[in-house]
Amino acid sequence: MAIQHCKMNAPFKLRPYQQEAVDATLKHFRKSDDSAVIVLPTGAGKSLVIAELARLARRKILVLTHVKELVEQNHAKYQSYGLTAGIFSAGLKRKENRYQVTFASVQSVSANLDQFRDEYSLIIIDECHRVSGDESSQYQTIIELLRQQNDSLKVLGLTATPYRLAMGWIYRYHYRGFVRGRSGDSDEQNKPFAHCIYELPLSYMINRGYLTRPELVDAAVAQYDFSALSQNRFGEYAEKDVNQLLSKHQRVTRAIVEQVMELAVKRKAVMIFAATVDHAREITGYLPEHQTALITGATDLNERDLLIQRFKQQQLKYLVNVSVLTTGFDAPHVDFIAILRPTQSVSLYQQIVGRGLRLDEGKQDCLVIDYAGNSVNLHHPEVGEKKPNPDSEPVQVFCPSCGFANIYWGKTDSEGHVIEHYGRRCQGLLGPAEEDGPAAQNGRPEQCDYRFRFKECPHCGGENDIAARNCHQCKKAIIDPDDQLRDALKLKDAMVIRCAGISLSVDGSKLRITYHGEDGEEFSESFDFSKPAQRNVFNKLFGRRLANGQAPQVFSRVEEVLEIQALMPAPDFVIARKQKHYWQVQERMFDYQGHYRKAY
Repeated sequence: MAIQHCKMNAPFKLRPYQQEAVDATLKHFRKSDDSAVIVLPTGAGKSLVIAELARLARRKILVLTHVKELVEQNHAKYQSYGLTAGIFSAGLKRKENRYQVTFASVQSVSANLDQFRDEYSLIIIDECHRVSGDESSQYQTIIELLRQQNDSLKVLGLTATPYRLAMGWIYRYHYRGFVRGRSGDSDEQNKPFAHCIYELPLSYMINRGYLTRPELVDAAVAQYDFSALSQNRFGEYAEKDVNQLLSKHQRVTRAIVEQVMELAVKRKAVMIFAATVDHAREITGYLPEHQTALITGATDLNERDLLIQRFKQQQLKYLVNVSVLTTGFDAPHVDFIAILRPTQSVSLYQQIVGRGLRLDEGKQDCLVIDYAGNSVNLHHPEVGEKKPNPDSEPVQVFCPSCGFANIYWGKTDSEGHVIEHYGRRCQGLLGPAEEDGPAAQNGRPEQCDYRFRFKECPHCGGENDIAARNCHQCKKAIIDPDDQLRDALKLKDAMVIRCAGISLSVDGSKLRITYHGEDGEEFSESFDFSKPAQRNVFNKLFGRRLANGQAPQVFSRVEEVLEIQALMPAPDFVIARKQKHYWQVQERMFDYQGHYRKAY
C-alpha cells in the first residue's frame, strides 16, 4: 500500500489514540501483507481513522461495511477533508466506483463483482467482526477477487468487538505478544484476520473523557431469570423458550417498564433492548404511544429510517428494538439504556451500552440498568471462552514456563487467590512481538507450548490439547476418551465411576487417594513416596494439574501433599479392573470432553 505524507488542512484533528492507530497500520503494512485488525471501542471515531488512512493512500482503496448508515457516515468524514470519493450502495441509490476511494456496502459489491476488476491496494472493513473464515462468504469472495488483481492486497478490519461467541477471536496474533484462541491449539482455527495491531479498552475512553461515564444501577424491581434456559453455540437463547418464560412474568415486565418511565422523567432519550419481537411489542404497549418507536428486523426500511430520524430529532423519547441497533447507530443524546434481554457476550453487552456513551451537550452521564441479570463486567475484556459456570470470574494466571500473564475463567477464594482456572494452553508468544525479533515458524511467531490442561500421548508421552485426536509431536492417533469409556463399560471385570471428589490419607510414607463416585462408589490407590518410581508417577499425574495453575510442583514427601490437598484436582472418570478381591485403578481421566456426562 503506497502511502503519501502530504499534509492537508483537515477539518478534524485526530485524537492521540486515533493517530496511533493510523501509525500502527502504516508500520504493519510496510513490513507485511498479512491481514490486520484495529480494535476501538464504540464511540472512538473509527470513521476518522478510516478517513485518514484513505486520505494517505495513493492507490485505489475500497471501504466496506454491512449497513448503508455506516457507508454514508464513513463517506461523509472523508468528504469533509475536501476530497471526493464514490459510494457504491444500492440502499443509497448510488453505484460509483470510478474514484480512487470507494465506500461501499458488502451486499452491493458482492452482487456486482464484474464492476470491481481494477487493481486495489487496500480493503478497509468496518465492523469487521462480521467477516467469517468461510471462503464462500460475501467478504471473502470480494477479498479473493481483488487479490487476483493484486497478490499483495492489504486487508484491514476495524471493530469494537473482536470476539464472537460462535466463532471465537477473529484474529490470531496480538501485538502485545500473545495469541488468541478458544482452545489450546487454535492454530487449527480458520481466523479471518492474522494480527491485531492496535487495541484500546473502553475504560481508557471513559477515564479520559472521550466517552460519557456510564451510571450502572442495579434494578430496584424484579429481574428476569434466564439461567434455566439452554443456549446455542452463539450464546443466544431460543426465541420460543424466551417467549414462554416471559409470558409467565408479564407483571415483571410491566413493573420494569413503569420504573423505566419513572427514571426517564429527567432523561432525554431511552433505548430499550428487548429479548424477542413479542417481548418488544409487550414493552411498547406499556409505553406512551406518541413518544415510542419499535424497530425489529421485520420493520420496513423506509419506516425504520423515518423512526430513527424522529428519534434523533428528539420527537420520540423511547426506542424499543430487538437486536438491530447494536452497531452502526449513532444518537449522542441517548442517556438511558435499559437492557431487558439476556446475553453471555461481553462484546454485545459493550455494544448495547455503547449506544449511550457518546458525548453530547449537557449530557453528564448515561444511566444503564440491566434487568436480565447478565452479570457482565463492562470494563473487563473478553476471556475468549463461554463462562463455564455462573460463579466463574476472569483470573490472571502466570505461565510457569514463559511468565506470560494469561486471563482465563476461574475461581478465587475470599482473599482473591486463584483456587481454580479453566485455561488450557499458555497464550504467550516466545520472543518479543516486534518486527526484528520474534521466534518464528514459517514466518509467524511461535506460541508458548506450556499446557495447564493436557492429554498425554500414549505413544511418545507428548502433551496435547485435551480435544486433540492426533499427537502434535508424533502424529499418531490418541485414544479417544469416549471409546475408552465405552470399551471399559462393556467389560465384566471393569468398573467406571463418575468421580465427584477425592480424599487423602497417610500411612507412614504411603499416600492413599480415595476416589468417590457420585453414587457412593469408591476406589482407592496408594503411592509409596519412599520409592522414587511411585513418587514420580504421582507427580506426573497430579503435580502438573494442581487447581491453582501455578508452577508444577514436585512432591518429595507425603506431608507436602497434605498441605495443599484442597488444591488437589479430581479426575472426571476413574476406570478400575477387578483383581481377585479388590479393584485396581487403571485409568484416571482428567479434563474430559465428550458425550458422557460428568459428575454433578
